[in-house]
Amino acid sequence: MNTQEAHGGTGRRHRAPRLVAATGALALAFTGAAATPLHPAPAQARAAEDKQVLTVAVAQSVDSLSPFLAGRLVSTSIHRLMYEYLLNYDPKTNEPVPAFATAWEASEDKLTWTYTIRDDSKWSDGKQATAEDAAWTLGKMMSDDAAATANGSFVGNFESVSAPSKDKLVIKLKKPQATMTALDIPIVPKHVWEKVGDFSKFNNDQKFPIVGNGPYVLTDYKVDQYVKMEPNKDFWRGAPKFDELVFKYYKDGDAAVAALKKGEVSFVPNLTPAQAADLKNAGNIKVNDAPGRRFFALAVNPGAKARNGDKLGDGHESLLDQRVRNALFKAVDRDTIIDKVFQGHAVKGEGYIPPRYDKYFWKPSPEQELTFDIEAADKLLDEAGLKKKDGKRVDEDGEPIVYRVLCHATDPNDKAVGQYLEEWWGRLGIGMDLQCSDNVSDPWLAGTYDLAFDGWSVNPDPDFVLSIHTCDALPATKEDVGATDNFICDKKYDELYERQLAEYDPAKRADLVKQMQSHLYDLGYMNVMAYPNAVEAYRSDQIKSITTMPAEAGNIYGQDGYWSWWSAEPVASDEASSGDQDSTGVIIGIVAGVVVLVAVGAFMAVRRRSTADERE
Repeated sequence: MNTQEAHGGTGRRHRAPRLVAATGALALAFTGAAATPLHPAPAQARAAEDKQVLTVAVAQSVDSLSPFLAGRLVSTSIHRLMYEYLLNYDPKTNEPVPAFATAWEASEDKLTWTYTIRDDSKWSDGKQATAEDAAWTLGKMMSDDAAATANGSFVGNFESVSAPSKDKLVIKLKKPQATMTALDIPIVPKHVWEKVGDFSKFNNDQKFPIVGNGPYVLTDYKVDQYVKMEPNKDFWRGAPKFDELVFKYYKDGDAAVAALKKGEVSFVPNLTPAQAADLKNAGNIKVNDAPGRRFFALAVNPGAKARNGDKLGDGHESLLDQRVRNALFKAVDRDTIIDKVFQGHAVKGEGYIPPRYDKYFWKPSPEQELTFDIEAADKLLDEAGLKKKDGKRVDEDGEPIVYRVLCHATDPNDKAVGQYLEEWWGRLGIGMDLQCSDNVSDPWLAGTYDLAFDGWSVNPDPDFVLSIHTCDALPATKEDVGATDNFICDKKYDELYERQLAEYDPAKRADLVKQMQSHLYDLGYMNVMAYPNAVEAYRSDQIKSITTMPAEAGNIYGQDGYWSWWSAEPVASDEASSGDQDSTGVIIGIVAGVVVLVAVGAFMAVRRRSTADERE
């Protein structure tokens, strides 16, 4: 439920709160804690010693600084800055490009993959990063369920992982796997992490600076306050230009916007339409409004259970009937949500993957679509046997039906849509209890809900957001935490998932992914209502230029990579003091390098996790 993660990205795998993304996966919406100025000078994000600081306001708190556990968009975005991945995404094309690996190739049968590991990557403690670190990271996820919490589905098909030399990583598969250029897994230093005991409890937040090999080094962290990072001077692609990067937590979105106006923060994501309109008239502030990579949805409790069959929670029994689920979704006016809630800063929801990824984008046929029709919805409830008493639908015991709907207190969209749902469902005789909370993860994981606002950031390769609806993603027992988004377990869906995962032909795989979305739509467990735009703003007198992804009409926050914060160029002191408002611009295109794709073809793009909103 990564909404905001992305509730959630990049997504969750065994993880717990990828849920956080329910409205955005990634991403983030704002509401909360009062702002404490980090810097006294309004147009300067600089400390007393003239340190150039880029401060990013976020509305999500970090769930874990361990890349083996984290699911929220803010956390996985930070991990992209701390650790290298085998491959990255080109900020212009979304195609795989070199990162920790400089080249990769597959055997003829696609069951053996060999990655050439670069020799110019160092850990921030001075030790060289090698293929052994990658082999250890992946191997640990294969052997330790706790280490597989966040990204375990990537390695579930691995037969073995080895490092025959410092510059060679070899992965052998049980069967073909189409995501081998989309392994969205942070590689950690073996010499540090092999000392960890219980991976389920180690949050990587006690000793600073944290050893990594990404563009930034994490130097300080305070729960629900801030994360501080400094440039990795030895980063192989070149060190970032800002002296410090700070992610500062704001529970209240208006407080974050006020801090942006004062120059106390440099950047604010996930603006409301009103905030965006207000900031467009503010001086030295640039608003970026671009198609997003996440969806905004309503998820139904399908009868939450663990893989061993144990039931979790107390979802309403009536929702096990597909006719009831379809009736609820036919009583949702997506056009009104786009016009009134998002005020045009979104596209009407269709399938599970946003139109930004046109290769995989799917929409229902006119005959299949659950269009807004209260009368037809009412008939479906009659057919399902939900009788009316004094105008109210009642259960088998004659009690009025009131569905509990989990809502993120920090996301104004949840609350606004909730008010419309209360009206629309009320016309069906269905009651609603909108339960808004800062913590939706606990009731969601426990299955103590009927419906919930959901959302994930989707990656160029959609495997992750598809995997979280498989039976394997369910928790092993009711005491465990699974990778599932919403406890969906359907045999036909699983069969389609396995087929797309093993399909290397891009057109055939895309068709299978569309079939999965069609089936998920028919099941009625997920109602994708909108694809929100990425609406964000930054101080143009602090940030001279920054990379969007994609290059044209792309987002800055929650990217499939580290391009925005790595590329950000500060405004020089003399430029800032002169009040030059034309020094802003968005730099595009940064990656250079030769990509070797053997036996697979250049169709592969990479995925992620919040996100979340998102894990991400």
